[in-house]
Amino acid sequence: MLHSRTWKIPEPHPQADELASRLRTSPLLAQMLLNRGFTQVEDCTAFLSPRLSSLCNPATLFDVPRAAERIARAIRDKEHIVIYGDYDVDGITASAIMYHAIRVLGGNAECYVPHRIEEGYGLNSDAIKKLCESGSQLIISVDCGVTAIEPARVCKECGVDLIVTDHHEAKSSDKGEREEFDLPACYAIVHPRIGGTYANPHLCGAGVAFKLAWGVGQAMLGQSKVSEEFRQFLLRATALAALGTIADVVPLTGENRVLTHFGLQGLKACDLIGIRALIESAQLTGQKLDSYHVGFLLAPQLNACGRMGHAGLAVKMLTTANESEALEIAKYLQEQNVARQQLEKKILNEALQQIADLKMDGEDCRAVVVAAEGWHPGVVGIVASRLVDKFNKPAVMIALNNGVGQGSARSIPPFHITRAFAACGQYLESFGGHEMAAGLKLKSENLSAFREAFVGYASQTLTPEQLIPELNLETHAELRHLSLPLVQEVQKMAPFGHGNRRPVLCVRDLLIAGPPRRVGKSGDHVQLYLRQGNSFMKAIAFNYGAMFDQLTAGKRIDLAAEATINEFNGSSNVELTVKDIQFRE
Repeated sequence: MLHSRTWKIPEPHPQADELASRLRTSPLLAQMLLNRGFTQVEDCTAFLSPRLSSLCNPATLFDVPRAAERIARAIRDKEHIVIYGDYDVDGITASAIMYHAIRVLGGNAECYVPHRIEEGYGLNSDAIKKLCESGSQLIISVDCGVTAIEPARVCKECGVDLIVTDHHEAKSSDKGEREEFDLPACYAIVHPRIGGTYANPHLCGAGVAFKLAWGVGQAMLGQSKVSEEFRQFLLRATALAALGTIADVVPLTGENRVLTHFGLQGLKACDLIGIRALIESAQLTGQKLDSYHVGFLLAPQLNACGRMGHAGLAVKMLTTANESEALEIAKYLQEQNVARQQLEKKILNEALQQIADLKMDGEDCRAVVVAAEGWHPGVVGIVASRLVDKFNKPAVMIALNNGVGQGSARSIPPFHITRAFAACGQYLESFGGHEMAAGLKLKSENLSAFREAFVGYASQTLTPEQLIPELNLETHAELRHLSLPLVQEVQKMAPFGHGNRRPVLCVRDLLIAGPPRRVGKSGDHVQLYLRQGNSFMKAIAFNYGAMFDQLTAGKRIDLAAEATINEFNGSSNVELTVKDIQFRE
């Protein structure tokens, strides 16, 4: 989206040259590391060269020892274990990790995924009762369950142990010891933010499942090590953990960075049938995969099934499907994703019209709440993200059906969305999520009151300045400095994502050295040829077609841009990917 943004450029760090010398890197890379808070050589080295040995001991994650011992006992006694997952990528990959871990260790497991529309998010009391009555002896939730007070009670009444693994907000948002939370009464609750001692409170659901699986492998041997067979499984499972971590937009720092780094390396060669099928359907076989491929190509296909149909198919692809079944499911997921994109575009246009009609697009309105009959509950979350991109305001999208509204919300960094929902809780039937994304359910008759309360809370909480989008840049750079070796060096900071943004540079006083070219099927993108002194470089400005007539030869501009490597016909060269343009007087 093209809207006015404030460029935030940190001052050159006085330690940059010294750190660069000690690391034997460029001052530019040293500045980027300092921007991220790395001041010591050993910390920089650990960041640039992640090691599996730096992963936290599973035993330090709350309730892992107790949960792992119970699962190990169930495996030994051949109990029937049910893994109860969520229907998004994080839940799907978490389910697959636990399933394969139990099977590799000789256990008996099956997966259950609720239907997004018919059953809703999280543990469902009716489903839990049916699972218990059908012979389940142990139920393990993944990526859900920390607020499931009633389903846990049902499970206990049926005499079935329930282990909850989750990373979402508990009923109480206060950080502290276990007794400060309103938690479900169950056998164990594995959660990175309960207990207050785990080194990585930002694990996603798949990350939590990975650490518990590791703990189960230890429990089976009764020592801190795992068997060689299980060690090989854990290495393969980092690919699933990376999918969930990137898709769930948790910070790619610390332990999450390590899991993602090795998971992305392992994706290309992963021998899990479902992963291979997913990669093949996205036409990425043999390619080096990074966080972009996962976040924008692979994850949307996995998500589409849960949004448009039933996520059980995606779980099957990653667990029990044979090669032909997996390929068939992957092709279907791709078709579902195309259908999702078309539906998303339609709903977005309707939402934008409603926002204009309700006059929620002005500066005096600091949040957006829209709703309509017929909207697909599985797509409204994506549209909410599009609205945040466009307006830089918290956005709530609600699908109404038979007097009930099911919605999704996305937020901006200064605004904690679940706390906002709690403040408006009297108008909601239920809600859950975390700081930046959440879901809700309400009665249609309460929509207007909720909208008024939510927008009012946003007006009290957010300042006008916080609604001005910011673009965080790394440092100033000149074209002559942006050599291929330097850009390759900067790419050692990957994987990029939330908490470790792709480096965006400020390159000032560039001359548009020739007529720009429209590129892309619809001419929505613009290719520029730029000059600075005696240096020349190409740049691509995606979705800048509306500015084409302003980008004339001879004009001088400042760019916020990523330095990227373009590979074509066996040769590599540096190009700029434009993130923002400012015209010079």
